[in-house]
Amino acid sequence: MLDNTLFENTEIAFKLKSDSELERAYFLFKMISNQPLVRIGTAATNFALKAHLPVEGLIRATVFDHFCGGVNEEDCLPVIDKMYTAGVCSVLDYSVEGKAIENQFDSAKEKIMKLVEFSDEKEAMPIVVFKPTGLGRFFLFQKKGEGKAFTEAEQQEWDRVVARYHAICKLAKERDVEVLIDGEESWMQDAADDLAEDMMKVYNTDKPIVYNTLQTYRHDRLAFLKASHERAKSGGYLLGYKIVRGAYMEKERERANDKGYESPICKDKITTDKNFNDCLLYILNNLSTISIFIGTHNEESSFLALKLMDDLGISKDDNRVWFGQLFGMSDHISFNLAAHGYNVAKYLPFGPVKDVMPYLIRRAEENTSVAGQTGRELTLLKKERKRRKQS
Repeated sequence: MLDNTLFENTEIAFKLKSDSELERAYFLFKMISNQPLVRIGTAATNFALKAHLPVEGLIRATVFDHFCGGVNEEDCLPVIDKMYTAGVCSVLDYSVEGKAIENQFDSAKEKIMKLVEFSDEKEAMPIVVFKPTGLGRFFLFQKKGEGKAFTEAEQQEWDRVVARYHAICKLAKERDVEVLIDGEESWMQDAADDLAEDMMKVYNTDKPIVYNTLQTYRHDRLAFLKASHERAKSGGYLLGYKIVRGAYMEKERERANDKGYESPICKDKITTDKNFNDCLLYILNNLSTISIFIGTHNEESSFLALKLMDDLGISKDDNRVWFGQLFGMSDHISFNLAAHGYNVAKYLPFGPVKDVMPYLIRRAEENTSVAGQTGRELTLLKKERKRRKQS
């Protein structure tokens, strides 16, 4: 029987955390709850790293180890194995950002292909992920999406981006490893969506291998989902979608305001929540042709998904439905879902400390801006600290 107290069990949520790790988590979320402190800490950290001050050890021992799996794949193995003992899988996320030259894109492709092979050998890692701009310049995606003609050199560069996508997706199909393609800013996303759909046409013929991302804080995404579904049914291929609320809201609104166009972002959180839930409902009602990775830290949306699965007779362990949260966040959702037999995977970022800092800064800023997120984490951590002291 489904019960909305499902996510309240802190003994299950934090059973993999030692007492010292629990205290570190409490300390970090306490710090993150203070917005001015996050701004000061971010600026100080950036300065210290640029000035080559010896702070990497401190970062590694605190925020990095809480939100990241390690500096390389092998470094992540103990974390992967430990989480899998509780039924939670891992999606290794190479979180190095901001690269812009060809050999770096080729290196990223090789890294992701290595992760596909790594995942094929490890039951605890059934899924890999990459960002479109990890494989090609942002400018190219933007120009392509705007329908502007490429120069000959740009066309050759774009052809290499497409070839990188094919290399990863082909290997993933051969190894039966699912690939999530992250969503990015709206003004480059049209080209990324088209490219992801091209990959689905080729590699999603028997089962979904390639998953695109719907950022449902965009008010046009349900219509986009329905249109892509019609194309897939006509073309005889399957869809895979990761659904999230989104990660670039402030940037999206600022750009729309600066350039004088209508913001693609929903007017408020209530509308965003409804859009997310409507996309969730549509996909679960069409599970024979669309598979889903439900990327959310929202308890209400998670519980809605469970209720819909129950109502529609979808098995808890149906491989077409996965739940996902970020490592270091919402353990009360991840581990309680896994304990009840659902498919759950944590996004597990890794990379050199200095290179992963933009990711870590986003996590800190996200936790200060999402209403109630940090407060909820703190409440549950307090509850578990109290439970352990009493026991």
